[in-house]
Amino acid sequence: MCRLCDEAASFGLGRDPAARLHASIMAEGAAASSGAKGATRVGVLPKGSGEPGRRLLIKGGHVLSMDPAVGDFASADVLVAGTTIEAVGPNLDAGGAELIDAAGMIVMPGFIDTHHHQFETALRSFLADGILVNDGKPHGAVNYYEHILQTFSMVYRPEDVYINELFGSIAQLDAGVTTVMDVSQIHHSPEHSDAVVQALKDAGRRSVFGYFEGWGEAARYPDDARRLKSEYFASDDQLLTMVMGGEIYLPGYENAWKTGRELGIPIALHVVGTFGMAPTFDELARAGQFGPDNIFIHMTGMTDLAWKTAADAGAHVSLSVPIEMTMRHGMPPIQKALGLGMQPSLSSDVECTMTADPFTQMRSALTLQRALVNDAALAGDEDLPALLTSRDVIRFATLEGAKGLKLDGKTGSLTPGKEADVILLDATAVNVTPLNHVPGAVVTLMERSNVDTVMVAGKIRKWRGALLDADLPKLRRELEASRDYLFEAAGVERDLFRA
Repeated sequence: MCRLCDEAASFGLGRDPAARLHASIMAEGAAASSGAKGATRVGVLPKGSGEPGRRLLIKGGHVLSMDPAVGDFASADVLVAGTTIEAVGPNLDAGGAELIDAAGMIVMPGFIDTHHHQFETALRSFLADGILVNDGKPHGAVNYYEHILQTFSMVYRPEDVYINELFGSIAQLDAGVTTVMDVSQIHHSPEHSDAVVQALKDAGRRSVFGYFEGWGEAARYPDDARRLKSEYFASDDQLLTMVMGGEIYLPGYENAWKTGRELGIPIALHVVGTFGMAPTFDELARAGQFGPDNIFIHMTGMTDLAWKTAADAGAHVSLSVPIEMTMRHGMPPIQKALGLGMQPSLSSDVECTMTADPFTQMRSALTLQRALVNDAALAGDEDLPALLTSRDVIRFATLEGAKGLKLDGKTGSLTPGKEADVILLDATAVNVTPLNHVPGAVVTLMERSNVDTVMVAGKIRKWRGALLDADLPKLRRELEASRDYLFEAAGVERDLFRA
């Protein structure tokens, strides 16, 4: 067993989770009544979820499928066989499946985060008041590029990478995020890269490994991409896939793009006017370099030429609305994308500045777009775009994210044949009840405490409010130890009340 695998075992991953569930939760489940034909009613955690031959019936929930061909149901069932969704509809024949009582729950696909720097988990909230770069304008002294990328990231050891990536992944599972594209700009050596992959694997959720840059003499970016692809991503039949980072503000970015296309994997990059990259981006547009394999993150400060070329090429745009607004990336271009027929996805970006929960991303996108359109209406404009709805931003946070990551054949909706990435959200909770509108409740009322149960590829990872397969006290101590090391090694004083 490798060193990182040994570390994973020491964290308690893989232990029987049922013993850690609270007795009152177990008793409540055991007392619930059964109503499914042929089902075995269980009040405790079903064993063997996600394994071949195991069938689970999620019974009687408010089903928000995000698939127009499947539809939505005030009360219906989702039948899961092994890793996949077998059927969705009312009064399904359980066929001997174990029953999960979903009464009072909104049943929907797991959320998808298309851009998250998980290696920064130990630095949560450190840069809450910072901006992106020192752009020579007021407020630039405290900025992400100098403080995080050029100070803290430089001292990361592989073991710091591992615990940051693992903890960040598990924390998002708790919030119902079943898929992430991890933008890990921490590839200072092959060992750092291996630590990222191992952590994503051990977290047990659907993850897209973003192979972005690193710094130092041991860095092998972008050339190590071929080894990583061959060693870890040779099969499509797994939870992990790979994306090539291709930042155009870095020297030699052309080689990264070339490598990504030779390997047949998407190419992702941050596109921000603050870095002065608009002219280079225009050159790529004119040269016909954009394609459906591109994921453009932020897409602020770009010309109409670049936007139209990206739209015509079928490129995808990932927006991080709260971060873009607070860190001076530029106004989030949500209406620009929509006006060109581009359906964006949503992403959390950096937890050193903002929470990584999907409810914050959805609310921010909804309220910003509506504020802009409403302001134009109040100013007398009559040729107004449509107002976004709650269902629209849920689609951005699920199906559009899957499409952007080239995973919509596997996830993003409750569609029979897709893998069972399913979440149950508690609509009986005090912040939601009484339920009157399912999409509206998800977007305008809910937060992570409403995430009751989370399933990834049929395997239950959170059950009735309790995370499974993770020794959280142990993980927390390891993350805190990493934080302490990073601050000391970076020469940054820890002050809980001043950044």
